[in-house]
Order: sequence, then C-alpha cells, then structure tokens
Amino acid sequence: MTNSEQGTPATISALNCIDLSSADVQTSVSLLKQACLDSGFFYVINHGISPEFMDEVFAQSKKFFSLSLEEKMKLLKNEKHRGYTPILDEHLDPVNQVHGDYKEGYYIGIEVPQDDPDAGKPFYGPNLWPQAEILPGWRETMERYHREALEVGRAVARIMALALDLDEGFFYQHQMLGKPIATLRLLHYEGRISDPAKGIYGAGAHTDFGLLTLLATDDVTGLQICKDKHAEPQIWEYVSPLKGAFIVNLGDMLERWSNCAFRSTLHRVLGNGQERYSIAYFLEPNHDCMVECLPTCHSEDNPPRFPPIKCETYMVQRYTDTHVHLSAYK
Repeated sequence: MTNSEQGTPATISALNCIDLSSADVQTSVSLLKQACLDSGFFYVINHGISPEFMDEVFAQSKKFFSLSLEEKMKLLKNEKHRGYTPILDEHLDPVNQVHGDYKEGYYIGIEVPQDDPDAGKPFYGPNLWPQAEILPGWRETMERYHREALEVGRAVARIMALALDLDEGFFYQHQMLGKPIATLRLLHYEGRISDPAKGIYGAGAHTDFGLLTLLATDDVTGLQICKDKHAEPQIWEYVSPLKGAFIVNLGDMLERWSNCAFRSTLHRVLGNGQERYSIAYFLEPNHDCMVECLPTCHSEDNPPRFPPIKCETYMVQRYTDTHVHLSAYK
C-alpha cells in the first residue's frame, strides 16, 4: 500500500526548472545534474517550440481521438509500432494492474520510405497517417512537431553530457542521436477515475525504456512519480502541469549507461474523472548503438553493473513485454 492507496493525498513534487535559452550553461548543468541524481524528472522551459504551435498540436491530437473507434482502428498499430493503440493495449504494471492502461495512443516515428535500406529495422519505416480529407493538415502538424521536439531533445542531451563529465557533443555522434530512434506518441486518457486499490490506472507504474522523454501535458493533473522505486512503502508525488514547459524524465537506458548514477524514475498516471491529453516524445539512440557503461561512470571501486547491449535488442524486448500482440486484434 502506498500513501495514495491508503487515502493520504499525495504531495506535489518540487522539480528543478532548466531554461534552455539561458547563456549560463554551468547553472543549467548543475540543475540538471541535481535533478538526475535526485528524481530523474525536471522541467524544461524556453525550448523554442512556440505556445501557439503547441496548442495546435494538442488541438489536432484531440481531433484524431474524437474520431469513431471504427475510423481509428483503420490505423491500428503495425509491427513497427506506428499508428493507433486502443484502450487497454498497453499493460505497464502487470503485478498491480487488473487490466491494461485506460488510455489510447498514437505512435509516430521518423518517416523512412519503404524502399530505404533502414526501413527493415524495428521502429523505422513509413508512418501510418489519417486521410487528409478526414483530418486536413494533421500529418504536416505532427511531422513539424516531431522535427522540433528532436532538436529540443538534442539540446537537453548536450547539457546531460556535460553533467556526466563528457564532451558536450557526446550524444550527437552518428551512432547515437545523429540517426536516432525518436518516437512521438499522442495520448488520451478517458474520463475514468483510477482506483489503485482495485488495480485500475490511467497508466500503470513504469520506468521509460530509452534515453529521455519530453512530455507536454494539458492542465489536468494525473502524473505521479516515485523518487525511490526500491522503497517500501512507495511514496508517490504529483507532478504539476506547467504551461508551455516540457516535463523531462530519464529512461532505463540512461540508467544503464550511467551505471545507476542517473536514475530512471518510476511514474504512473491516475485518472480523476476528467479527460486528459498529453504528448510524449521518446528519444533513443541509433539501432546499432552499443549501450555500455560510460567512461566517466565506473572505476575500480564502482565497476559496471550491466553488460553491454545493443539499443535495438533492448528496445524490441521492452515493447514486446508491455504491448498487446497484434494477433490479438485479428
């Protein structure tokens, strides 16, 4: 039982806020490093994506999710994890969840033509798009957002590299974020009230898989974090929505890379009866990137805790573990 399950109101988490427009890089590095060591969550402001465009992305997201289920199922996710994921498709916490997550989503990756040599790789290939006559301008909006969010992610990775005592361009290398796996996911939580005591969640407790996640949310509270995932009992805190900001969190891949110095943080979403929309942008390195302990994160007294693993291998396994297999929809 956590504090929330016992009926005690969860507190609001105090998170560091990093200004990407600031010329004081050292302060940004210090704030990010403290956040990565403490909670693995922080805000990013002045990131370069205009508030007006962000509003447009949310408006277009709502238009898609307001379509009939029959229309949305025409764009059901494919084997490359592109397209629509229905309610209960994802099951992030099978130990505590009775059903899957009470949310629906839509995956959009980097557009790779079918005849491109990379199109055969997992997470690469053509996207699935709604017909223009049904949702005019939808594809163009999402492709632009995908490009702009990638630049924000790279800017955060630059500060992250400095916080790990690496060269600021470390994550910019071609085999890392020069040719990344980058996935935009639109999310819609129906107006259901979560009940952790009965195993009902908007999104079950989980850590993200990859390097980092940029999350934009509407003004409906629901996201909770548990700063110490190994604590018993677990203590959950709400993360307040911050207009115009990204909520950034670290993934398990960075925890492996940093030898657990930087933490991937357990988080979940509790529904309060209101509809809720959010937009997640998951940034991972290239398929062939070998994720092994960074040179600045191990020593004779602190040897590497994880064996090296290829990014593609790791990501495929994590997606397989948490999503309904396509055969279930046939």
